[in-house]
Amino acid sequence: MKRTFLLLIFLVIILSNSFGQEVQKKRYDTSRLQSPITIDGNLSEADWKSGPWEDSFTQREPYEGKAPRQKTTFKILYDDNFIYVGIKAFDSAPDSIVRRMSRRDNLDGDYVGISFDSYHDRRTAFNFIVTASGVKDDATMTNDGDNEDDTWDPIWYVKTSLTSWGWSAEMKIPFTQLRFNKNSSSVWGLEVVRYIYRYAETDFWQPIARSAPGFVHLYGELGGLGNIKPKKQLDLTPYMVAGVESYQKEEGNPFSTGHKNRFKAGLDGKIGVTNNLTLDFTINPDFGQVEADPSEVNLTAFETFFREKRPFFIEGKNITSFSLGFGDGDLSQENLFYSRRIGRRPQYEPDLRDNEYIDSPKNTSIIGAAKLTGKTESGWSVGVIESVAAEEKAKIAYEGEQHSQAVEPLTNYFVSRVQKDLNKGNTLIGGMVTNTSRQLDDVLKNYLHRSATTGGFDFTQYFDNKNYIFTLNAAFSKVDGTKEALLETQTSSRHYFQRPDATHIRLDSTRTSLSGFGGNMQFGKTGGNLKFLLATMAKSPGLELNDVGYLRSTDQIFQVFWMGYRFNEPKGIMRKANLNLNQWNVWDFSGQYLNSGGNVNGYIEFKNYWSFHGGVNFDSDEVDNYILRGGPGMIVPGGMNIWYGIETDERKKLKLSYFGNNRWNKFNSRTSSSYSPEIEYRPNNTLNFSFEPSLYKQERELQYVDEYSFNGHNRYLMAHLDQKVLSFSMRVNINLTPDLTIQYWGQPFFASGKYNDFKTITDPKADQFSDRYSAFKPDQLTYNSSDEMYYIDENQDGTTDYSFEQPNFNFNEFLSNLVVRWEYTPGSTVYLVWSQSRDYSDSLGDFSLNQGFDDLFNGDQPYNVFLIKFSYRIGLH
Repeated sequence: MKRTFLLLIFLVIILSNSFGQEVQKKRYDTSRLQSPITIDGNLSEADWKSGPWEDSFTQREPYEGKAPRQKTTFKILYDDNFIYVGIKAFDSAPDSIVRRMSRRDNLDGDYVGISFDSYHDRRTAFNFIVTASGVKDDATMTNDGDNEDDTWDPIWYVKTSLTSWGWSAEMKIPFTQLRFNKNSSSVWGLEVVRYIYRYAETDFWQPIARSAPGFVHLYGELGGLGNIKPKKQLDLTPYMVAGVESYQKEEGNPFSTGHKNRFKAGLDGKIGVTNNLTLDFTINPDFGQVEADPSEVNLTAFETFFREKRPFFIEGKNITSFSLGFGDGDLSQENLFYSRRIGRRPQYEPDLRDNEYIDSPKNTSIIGAAKLTGKTESGWSVGVIESVAAEEKAKIAYEGEQHSQAVEPLTNYFVSRVQKDLNKGNTLIGGMVTNTSRQLDDVLKNYLHRSATTGGFDFTQYFDNKNYIFTLNAAFSKVDGTKEALLETQTSSRHYFQRPDATHIRLDSTRTSLSGFGGNMQFGKTGGNLKFLLATMAKSPGLELNDVGYLRSTDQIFQVFWMGYRFNEPKGIMRKANLNLNQWNVWDFSGQYLNSGGNVNGYIEFKNYWSFHGGVNFDSDEVDNYILRGGPGMIVPGGMNIWYGIETDERKKLKLSYFGNNRWNKFNSRTSSSYSPEIEYRPNNTLNFSFEPSLYKQERELQYVDEYSFNGHNRYLMAHLDQKVLSFSMRVNINLTPDLTIQYWGQPFFASGKYNDFKTITDPKADQFSDRYSAFKPDQLTYNSSDEMYYIDENQDGTTDYSFEQPNFNFNEFLSNLVVRWEYTPGSTVYLVWSQSRDYSDSLGDFSLNQGFDDLFNGDQPYNVFLIKFSYRIGLH
């Protein structure tokens, strides 16, 4: 295997084209304004008319290096407080300019934009883009353009105008919204871009090859900024929320009255500590306008990862990220900071007696949070988050009496991240520290850690004009708590220290702390058309991140090799394409070989703007240390997975797409398939409608049910599972103006699971798949339909040895969210929100769409929430 890897690396280096060469950088010199400018999109002031306009643009896509099909010019001016940008997008066919209305940060149609590397660190940039219809798109770019954060919403002003010669854009950007050092204002990095929608053509002022490694370090230069001073920002945005909830009243339940009122007020703020460091804070925040997470049925042992949607936590998230893994799959999600932990659903669920009722909060209230981000003059990138979440108590009622029980403790979350640029951005060193501290009562102390600390160090080195990269990161963790809490941690699905066949870990019921480590090392080629990556990653059995991070599993060592080739130039029927190869091996920390696999995948966009992607994946047999949920490792048959997708021209009013996935494992141990067509229709420039049904089907021979003890031995109960999941996702976007939008999302969701052919695991690592389990005989298993219980007489002596509930399920859910958003002045908004949820569940296990709709929509009253949120920005620039 080692020889194979060395041969692959040698082959890649031989095939790689010549090293990247320095591109001649352009320079644009701005000038100071002579008189005030009115932002109306007309570019009619004398300062715009006098002097030359820059017009030397180059095509980047589809034909790199060629002259653009349409002319573009720009001019940049400034005064003491603002930088002004005028862009003229000439067009020989003005009627063909696409002016679709959309929501902020959702580009649709023709657009122009400008990007400033105002730090001039060749790694960080601030983007200001506007569509021909006047919709803003703004973002920060970090790590030389590898990371882009479009949740950054600065205060700036822009207008567009349609003309006889094309269209124009006029921008006014406050210096308070940019970050620059007082000693580096004379030269900034600069890029100007235009996108012509009907051609899918991108034109750049400073040419940047599509095969180039990185992005920002290749910007041109902006000069002439004399006598400007960094400005500190101060924005305060108080808000109020009023709402009402209505739902099905439950007789006898004192907490289910069918109606609730809500009122909440708070304050958001943004303070420029220096021009380079910004403090964002929120007091008593509310995120009622945020869309709900999609429905799911999780039958695995692992926690589902959900994307962050709350504005306070997603803005600047790249700065506070410390990824333990790599790539874009499950491993990429593991991180020292997972902001969904803050304000999470309470973790403790009290056991209830018959006729006992509970009123438990759905989420933990955040008392306040503060976030300091930015970059110092000496090149240190800084990200610090401090947040306090309230103690949450559940009310419990029994026979007319009530008491309360804490279900989530008062918790302090601290996250800090720093990174230092050296050697003109070619060397990066950084670190991260997080801490979670809880005030625990006598109940919660047996379930949660009293404190948790994680830390990490990372190092990045670029070579040969950033064509090659070497990275190294390492992380550690330490959690403290009672013996009971640490026993919960050791036996959780992330660790399973109780595994009887594990020789390198041991369950210790007296332990009051747990430590672990992890990290990865990567070497790759990032420039040119041919790229590669060789990487390794490790997670020790004791690593624990989930107090404020995200960790799916531990006790694994990965080796990964990836190679890809990019076809950037149109040729024949192809507009662009890529082809990728992947290979991997996995071990645990005892040295046991767990799994290997590989895949081939690719993407092609045709000259008619249709596209196709697909791939095939091969997995070897796997020693799965988690399938028996704390039992011994078991050999799971390998298999093959094929995925594919096709999309029509996204520029058209009607766009169709289809995505599919099919999997087959040996011995029919598992088969699954998913089908997901999508229709997107834009009948005019303001309305966008999409409909996406999705069907998932799975049959699994060995689905975990439960664990029992019989005659001093553990019994791992498995069953054949027939699972079906059908959902319909619907979206309607009405964009009346750039500042007034209406968005609707709805999803009916239907899931069923039917269990049969129950069996126990006998020899989990037997050579033959059929020898790894034993199915119950008819006289060993009895089902009682009245109480929905199975009774097992394993030794057939006429006495029940153990029993379990029938595990079949039907789960149906409907989620919808309607949001009207009006930004009536920059930074000040009004939200009108209506959200509705319905759910229904039973234990039949039979899938019926008609019955599912009837159960879901003709049953109990739905849960409705109506609210209005009003915020007003008080800004000092």
